[in-house]
Amino acid sequence: MYKFKGKEYPCCASLTMGVIGGKWKTVILYHLMIGDTLRYNELRKEMPTVTERTLSLQLKTLEEDGIIKRKVYTSKPPLKVEYSLTEFGKTLIPLIKAIADWGVFVVEKEGETVA
Repeated sequence: MYKFKGKEYPCCASLTMGVIGGKWKTVILYHLMIGDTLRYNELRKEMPTVTERTLSLQLKTLEEDGIIKRKVYTSKPPLKVEYSLTEFGKTLIPLIKAIADWGVFVVEKEGETVA
């Protein structure tokens, strides 16, 4: 049994999927990996089909797990919020890159790209 952030997982693969699994977390991490630091609206533009509620919840969960950091600038209006990978989150880069590369492989071998 494995434990991370108060949750128990039956195996290490389950723990990994618990942290980055789901439809949007890996997509968020991919965009932060290639974009370094992005504002909320920049992330929304990269993922036009995600709802604002879902994006907010996924960002909050990733932040709570220590994968991303949220920096708020309050010096002058309007409020500016930026997201980036933490050092811990950067350890996921090889994994996210492998997932993205496999997606490219599948499209080249079996699928098609849609503009």
